Amino acid sequence: MCGVRSRASIGAGPESRNKRGPIRPNDRSASDPTWPQDACVNGSGSASPASATPVVLAGFAAGVALLQTRATLPAATGAWLLFAIALAIAAVAWRRHALDRAATGAAVATQAVATPRGSLILCALVAAIGGFAYAAWRADLRLADALPEAWEGADVVIVGVVDDLPDLSDRGARFAFAVERVEPQEARVPRRVSLSWSAERAEDDAEAEAPVVHAGERWRFTVRLKRPHGYANPGGFDLEAWLFERNLRATGYVHVRGGEGATRIDAFAGRPLDVVQRARERVRERIAAALAGETYAGVVAALAIGDQRAIPDAQWTVFNRTGIGHLVSISGLHVTALAALAAWVVAIAARRSVRITDALPARSVGAIAGVVAAGVYTLLAGAEVPAQRTFAMLAAGAAGLVLARQSHAPILWLWALAAVLAFDPWAVLAPGCWLSFGAVAVLILAVSGRVAGSRGPTRASRVAATIGEGARTQWAVTVGLVPFTLVLFGQVSLVSPIANAVAIPLVTLAVAPLAVAGIVVPGDACFVAAHLLLAPLMRWLTWLAEAPVAAWVQHTPLAWTIAAAALGVAWLLAPRGVPGRPLGAVWLLPLFVVMPEPPPEGSARIAVLDVGQGLAVVVRTHAHALVYDTGPRWHATADAGLRIVAPYLRHEGIGRLDRLVISHQDLDHAGGAASLLRLTPVDRVVSSLPRDHPALADAGGVPSQRCERGMHWERDGVKFAVLHPTPALYDDPRTRTNDLSCVVLVDAGGTRVLLAGDIESRSEARLLRELRDLLAAHVLVVPHHGSRTSSTVPFVAAVDPAIAIFTPGYRNRFGHPRADVVARYVARGAATLRTDLDGAIVFDAGPAGIENLARTRHTWARYWRDRPDMSAGSSN
Repeated sequence: MCGVRSRASIGAGPESRNKRGPIRPNDRSASDPTWPQDACVNGSGSASPASATPVVLAGFAAGVALLQTRATLPAATGAWLLFAIALAIAAVAWRRHALDRAATGAAVATQAVATPRGSLILCALVAAIGGFAYAAWRADLRLADALPEAWEGADVVIVGVVDDLPDLSDRGARFAFAVERVEPQEARVPRRVSLSWSAERAEDDAEAEAPVVHAGERWRFTVRLKRPHGYANPGGFDLEAWLFERNLRATGYVHVRGGEGATRIDAFAGRPLDVVQRARERVRERIAAALAGETYAGVVAALAIGDQRAIPDAQWTVFNRTGIGHLVSISGLHVTALAALAAWVVAIAARRSVRITDALPARSVGAIAGVVAAGVYTLLAGAEVPAQRTFAMLAAGAAGLVLARQSHAPILWLWALAAVLAFDPWAVLAPGCWLSFGAVAVLILAVSGRVAGSRGPTRASRVAATIGEGARTQWAVTVGLVPFTLVLFGQVSLVSPIANAVAIPLVTLAVAPLAVAGIVVPGDACFVAAHLLLAPLMRWLTWLAEAPVAAWVQHTPLAWTIAAAALGVAWLLAPRGVPGRPLGAVWLLPLFVVMPEPPPEGSARIAVLDVGQGLAVVVRTHAHALVYDTGPRWHATADAGLRIVAPYLRHEGIGRLDRLVISHQDLDHAGGAASLLRLTPVDRVVSSLPRDHPALADAGGVPSQRCERGMHWERDGVKFAVLHPTPALYDDPRTRTNDLSCVVLVDAGGTRVLLAGDIESRSEARLLRELRDLLAAHVLVVPHHGSRTSSTVPFVAAVDPAIAIFTPGYRNRFGHPRADVVARYVARGAATLRTDLDGAIVFDAGPAGIENLARTRHTWARYWRDRPDMSAGSSN
């Protein structure tokens, strides 16, 4: 950390310096020849041009991040033992280096001495091992706080406190719950769990009033819990990582029957953080009341207290396509602006007090006030990673100012990164961490090695210079974050520079300050004014987002293209004088042009996705793709088409569907169809849905036809044939919806895959009578998730699959797949796979048979990911 001590009187005029008397010893001037002008602080107070501090901080952060990529945790004692050995080696090496310097007379008290390169490498290695061991220790403690499988689904009484801002809706409430006591005493329950409490349906079939809970309340609940278990799909959201990072070690629901099972004990528990959460909730309630019915009330709440749950998906789409999502969260820009305002106001007030400035310079007083304001705002904002990062950097900078040690921005950045990861080692799992620290790193790179130019003597020239600097900064951030946004979101906003040029000043200087001011200013005027300014901005952004060229959407980049792009960004943003800077753009091209390798002609890549209790299958040939079923619909704003199928297609670089086959109208198969049709171009829909089904009505003119036996087509050497239902079944009123399921046979070079939907025994018998010779298949997606109403013994024998894939939901209430059904396939020698245990199952089918079989829960294993008992039916 290079720099010099500043005058104590900086920020005060000559008159105030005269009043305070002579300059004190700790107020040395920058011109004092006895004070080292070019010294660097190595973190312990000694001067050294090659400081060990940056490599230690970077090594620690790298070690913490490396731990989060591991499938299993190392033994805690082994990790710490390795760290102790490395630390001992480093101490011996450092001591030997010090003795060598003393022996050769190289160490001079008044001369800064560079740290040897070998010692720096050793410091980085020791710090990395230390970070790895520290993160492993923290992870081991968190994993130990687990729900035993024996207590999954059992009725347990827990007493505790609502530990976060609850998410309330017409459907009920979801909230974090800190457990204080458990009944029965022998039950083992994690200390912090995520609970949902649904609205009960009254006896007269009318909707009961949704339950209401408040942050800081103490309750006694009867609950049913399960271990954290999310959907595991390539390119999908990792719910288990999200829960683990937030220390929610079980999920479940409040089990209320006849009004019993939930009792409020205390209206306010009174823990320190309860005060913060209750304050956040009061502000949210004020905003909801002030902006009742307003379209963008959720955005105002997000800007004021960091609560983004009231922002609908449609608005998030606008933010992502215009590249202004960082403004909606409590970003570093907002925290910095508030801290700067507080520092400026307090510094002005401090200059008027001789007593204060005698103790501490006014600028230092202002810096401390700014850090305090940033800390309070960070707490009110929910302490998300961007706010944590900004607070840590501000605190480090203020400490340097108070101690009269000016710090370089890269050092502050490293201190902030290390501090955030020491507090929360799992912050690297959050996209906000990469975007927040990445954006600041890009800005540091963009301004390093550059000399500020003159702004000119006139106001017009100064305005022009400011606009030019802003444009260069926006260009740097836009280009620099391209690799991050493609990896995290699969898209890059092309209109981001235009959108941010308008949105940043308006939100940062007007909307956000008004939203924050509304927290302390009585009445609703500030919130109303913030919404009035926000509404026209959002209308303009919506118009901008609807442009066909608003965003570039593509596949998830390959690992080596990301590394190449990082080098390209560094080259592009290098200072003038670095040769060939425009060539850096060439290194970004692989991000966009290197696609995942498609299957060859005559082969198909088949992905049976993990959608819970339901079905969604993607069949990809060399140049075409088909989706068979779209998974369930969970509620009005969320379904598997939106949350699972579309992200998988984007991850694989599939931008268009040749066919969308919807087997039948049950919500666990057709629930995501409308969302998928809205998000992905489809050439043709084939289904057994009624003609007035909402999915077909909302298809936007996509040609559709009824699924009937005899239909067949070929794509890239792969044959598709519909085996069921027959036309007569549509006219028979006794036909159940399950028995209208489209049964599709995929033949890739002689390797056959049968997609059986939810057909039951009646349809299986019909197929056996009429098409027995066509049923044999190498892979069968088992009908009806392994229900007893399907998979009859003759049908299983006729298909005789080498691999049987079951698609049940984890711990589903139907008991699928039934043990006796699984046994029938095992008796035929089939390997049984299950999406609830294995995650998405992906394989290639072609002339060589079944190849490259991958089970996502194994291929992308992480130490926090749930590993259910595989003996329940998954085997090879």
